[in-house]
Amino acid sequence: MAAARLRDLISQQGRIIVCPGVYDGLTARIALRDGFDCLYMTGAGTSLSRLGMPDLGLATMNDMLANAGMIASLDRRVPLIADADTGYGGPVMVARTVKAYIAAGVAGLHLEDQVLAKRCGHLLGKEIVPADVFLSRIRAAVIARDEMRAVVGAAAGDIVLIARTDALQAEGFDAAVARLRSAVDAGADVAFLEGLTSLEQGRRVCALLAPTPVLLNMVPGGVTPDISAEEAREAGFRLVIHPGVLLSAVFEAGVAASRELRDTGRVRTLVREGKAVGPRELFEVAGLAECLALDKMAGGQAYEGGV
Repeated sequence: MAAARLRDLISQQGRIIVCPGVYDGLTARIALRDGFDCLYMTGAGTSLSRLGMPDLGLATMNDMLANAGMIASLDRRVPLIADADTGYGGPVMVARTVKAYIAAGVAGLHLEDQVLAKRCGHLLGKEIVPADVFLSRIRAAVIARDEMRAVVGAAAGDIVLIARTDALQAEGFDAAVARLRSAVDAGADVAFLEGLTSLEQGRRVCALLAPTPVLLNMVPGGVTPDISAEEAREAGFRLVIHPGVLLSAVFEAGVAASRELRDTGRVRTLVREGKAVGPRELFEVAGLAECLALDKMAGGQAYEGGV
């Protein structure tokens, strides 16, 4: 099961798990093709791609769940960590969210301590809930996971719970670490201090929370300085997510192509060595060969003439 695979990856000492941020089927397929051990579904990317709206708490649980379930289904061998924001309500709603993510095949999720009208963790002006409210979310998640394990079995009902705090900006380092320590005591598996402003802060939180695995969030243009995977590993982190790696790349390429078409009436930006990427190449990334093989094995004849 995906959660068991994720737990195995996290347990491997001296290793850093690099998770590219994906937000739709194509970006997930690109990352899967490139052999990453784990994927991360970005909430900001989900909001932008599914709603065309900024990451300001506008995506609902159903928006996030549908996207996460689709991405997780593309390759069940590769675990998916998905953003679950605040859990979308009180403890009962958090429990519903966790159970739905488990049923969808998500390997891990993170819950945060922002207010329901949340915003991207690398924006200013974040508001957080009291520590006891945050802990109630974590406890609800643990209860929901335990109930799922009891109903469908320890493997099928499992999910890695990641406690995220945004308290660093508002309350300082010590208060943020205290929140994470309490969340781990309540049953969270991984700690996530959002908005680190230095590698030294990273070293400190990893040391203070050891042996609990700690996750690093690398956002292009965010408040956290550029930290390589090796630097993160040496600092003590066990996972690093890159939510914007494909989102930013698609944005930059898309802007260039769109403006070229607007200004010149044609698109040469996408041509490499005299050839543009065609539909077949895109479909091959998305599993065209596997679809054709399955159809043939089943006795289908729809593609006998080729595609």
